[in-house]
Amino acid sequence: MSAGSPRSAAPDTTRLLRAWADGDSDALGQLTPHVYRELRRMAARLLRNERAGYSLQSTDLVHEVYLRLVNTHEVEWRHRAHFFAVSATLMRRILLDRARRKGAAKRGGRPHRVDVTMGLDIAQARARELIALDDALHTLATVDPRKAQIVELRYFGGLSVRETAEVVRVSAETVLRDWKIARAWLLTELNGAA
Repeated sequence: MSAGSPRSAAPDTTRLLRAWADGDSDALGQLTPHVYRELRRMAARLLRNERAGYSLQSTDLVHEVYLRLVNTHEVEWRHRAHFFAVSATLMRRILLDRARRKGAAKRGGRPHRVDVTMGLDIAQARARELIALDDALHTLATVDPRKAQIVELRYFGGLSVRETAEVVRVSAETVLRDWKIARAWLLTELNGAA
């Protein structure tokens, strides 16, 4: 692995996260270059199925997450993977809030400008799918919180099996098994909702 790779920066990232949590405001400025590229990658992966011209770009999503993280003082960062797990949760909430606002606007909420060439039907279908997935994840969390957390970390966060195991504090084998079971359960749940 090269010296500039995300894996080699992990110990430094963890050190900066802990310093930031301890109130070192300079640590946040030093931390940003360590995590920005990975946050952009996560956001781009989440947004890749959106229609062309979608109003939220990966940079916007990262900046919104960053603004929420800057105001988070009560989190005790354990390690780099923990930071990205929290970031993934924030991205998911931001996207769900936007999807729900779109649904409210469609049902008579605030009016919004519509470009008919942008495929409004596709955007509305995507918003409904995201909300259905969130509802299914909430149901899964009541049945098996660990499996729901693993889905969130892997799907929304893009964490590797090893990183997910580190966050959840289980073995990689357990993550793989839970991931497989949770995906099958969610597929059944979403097909039943359709």
